[in-house]
Amino acid sequence: MQTNLSEAARKLPGADVAERVLRSCVHCGFCNATCPTYQLLGDELDGPRGRIYLMKQMLEGNAVSASTRLHLDRCLSCRNCETTCPSGVQYHKLLDFSRAAIEHWAPRPRAEVVARSLMRSVLPRPRLFKALVQIGDVMRPLLPELLAAKLPQRTPMVRSRPPGRHLRTVLMLEGCVQPGLAPDTNAAAARVLDRLGISVLAVTEAGCCGAVDFHLDAQEAGRARARRNIDAWWPAIEGGEGAGVGAKVEAIVITASGCGAFVKDYGFLLRDDPAYADKAARVSALARDLVEVLRGEALEGLGVRGNKRVAFHCPCTLQHAQKLGGAVESVLSRLGFELTAVPDAHLCCGSAGTYSLTQPELSRRLRDNKLDALESARPELIVSANIGCQSHLDGAGRTPVRHWIEIVDAACEAVGARENAPRPR
Repeated sequence: MQTNLSEAARKLPGADVAERVLRSCVHCGFCNATCPTYQLLGDELDGPRGRIYLMKQMLEGNAVSASTRLHLDRCLSCRNCETTCPSGVQYHKLLDFSRAAIEHWAPRPRAEVVARSLMRSVLPRPRLFKALVQIGDVMRPLLPELLAAKLPQRTPMVRSRPPGRHLRTVLMLEGCVQPGLAPDTNAAAARVLDRLGISVLAVTEAGCCGAVDFHLDAQEAGRARARRNIDAWWPAIEGGEGAGVGAKVEAIVITASGCGAFVKDYGFLLRDDPAYADKAARVSALARDLVEVLRGEALEGLGVRGNKRVAFHCPCTLQHAQKLGGAVESVLSRLGFELTAVPDAHLCCGSAGTYSLTQPELSRRLRDNKLDALESARPELIVSANIGCQSHLDGAGRTPVRHWIEIVDAACEAVGARENAPRPR
């Protein structure tokens, strides 16, 4: 694609990347075939190819209208198009650049600015968010349906984490909304890792990965959170004070695939920051989704034989951003769980970070379609790998949805209970 970026666009950080992405597109349209919003709406401008044209026009100096913003806002950032594209177009990098650029030339209406600022002031703050979840649970009957559906369908159970006692050590991102919505997920991961001889070093100063801010028109705030997390992890990565048992940290484990995809992008996001570029690249290289660690371990030694029939929802951030489609399914199969077939497993569930709040109607339609597919083979349970997807799907009140590591942990607990049970004389 030939491009002629305007002088104003060329002055923006990242213009060279945006232009390179634009030039890599050959207009084939294969991306539309797997774009969730194009599937729903059938509008060329609500598919990747049409959005690329809109972004090209904007960056070449053409007028930016409310329609341009609407079609860009409707994009889920699921990156399904990147998996489909035969030319390797890195669509998400162009979209991130264009969403920042449009704020310079066509600021949002005041009401949207306030709504997004409110989300940014609540979601990335774990203590505040958890307190609001607890208050919301008490007031559930009085809440609007959209907000009530975001609350956990059942009271979350929280159990203890094992102490650090192994030479093998990993860090773990605690996250922001997960401690409020599913507080036992990271603890379950720590317990399973402990059984495999891996200790989790807690670094509570590392919080929100920065994706919430970054995708709500505050990209610099998102980068600032990335820097704070790097600073929090760095002493342990370097093996200095605070590195627990003194072993070298071999990975930063992340149980939410959306956060994992973002942390793995720290190196790119901070590439021009002289103080953080090298550190960010190292953090990105250490970042691992939980399944990347578990799949390389001797899982058979856990003695687990899964006794549930489950459907796995593979989040977009796991299969399209991190290219780990099939990894969790393989681990669960090795542990004996029966996995049901899921039609159109590549399509987004409609959660997409805060998309379910900013585009509730489209998000609901995508969620219901996804649940129909997940439930088509009648599983007992649906499991996922991302707190946003888990909460979004569970909010429909249909088949229960949990994080996959929780059923693995429960199966491990069952093994322990059998081994410790008194034997008949």
